[in-house]
Amino acid sequence: MTTPQVDRDVIPPLVKSVLVSLSVEDAFRLFTEGYARWWPLLSHSVGEEHAQTCVLEAGIGGRIYEIIDDGRQVEWGRVLAWEPPRRLVFSWYPGRQPDTAQQVEVTFRVQGERTLVQLTHTGWENLGALAQAHRLNYDSGWDTVLGKYTGVANAAGSFSSLPGD
Repeated sequence: MTTPQVDRDVIPPLVKSVLVSLSVEDAFRLFTEGYARWWPLLSHSVGEEHAQTCVLEAGIGGRIYEIIDDGRQVEWGRVLAWEPPRRLVFSWYPGRQPDTAQQVEVTFRVQGERTLVQLTHTGWENLGALAQAHRLNYDSGWDTVLGKYTGVANAAGSFSSLPGD
């Protein structure tokens, strides 16, 4: 009997989950339409203190990017799957070339009276020798990002009650 061959070059996905006090519809809308309201731009951007805002464009092919204070747009990724309000998939390459992109899938599921938001980040192998270091960095990075998302979501109670709506 032979044992299946394991591809030792495949790096396991990074999976993060949070519960938010929003409906599935509002959780999806906050993640997408409200992207700039919760993304921690100062600490998680290419332009750092020069980053002014970030955008997630709706629909397949939509861009995810930040706008720098000099007007430049720095692309972070592209929407690959758009299935409101249940699922979003995008490529991810902030500050890098698209050929180094990983893939991020975000799902939204009812859990009691709240919504379970699960983020799965894969494709680390596209980063070559830097893959393990990037994965380790994103392990804590996604905690920060989703922590900000959760804080805004739980403070709002509904998408329509967010400031600016």
